[in-house]
Amino acid sequence: MLLAKVAGTLVASRKEPTIEGIKFLLVRTLDDDGNETGQSLVAMDAVGAGVDEVVMVAQGSSARQTETTRDRPCDAVVMAIVDTWDVGGQERFHKYRTVDEA
Repeated sequence: MLLAKVAGTLVASRKEPTIEGIKFLLVRTLDDDGNETGQSLVAMDAVGAGVDEVVMVAQGSSARQTETTRDRPCDAVVMAIVDTWDVGGQERFHKYRTVDEA
């Protein structure tokens, strides 16, 4: 799984019928300090994430294990919206405040 930040949405007017009605997000991967790594990918959204939210992304065969993506052609899925994370006992991210406020 990867940590990522939602950068935007993607719209495709013509697509495989089995992915009709699925929301697509453009996400940018993050390192454990919350810095963007430079990698971007398109992921199906299984949880209703929005722009600027930090999310967990599964790739490969694991991406096809959610209710939204089962039996669909999917290589990446947003499967959780991150509330907080810490590394080595130090909070690195909190959804509702900056780390400096902690």
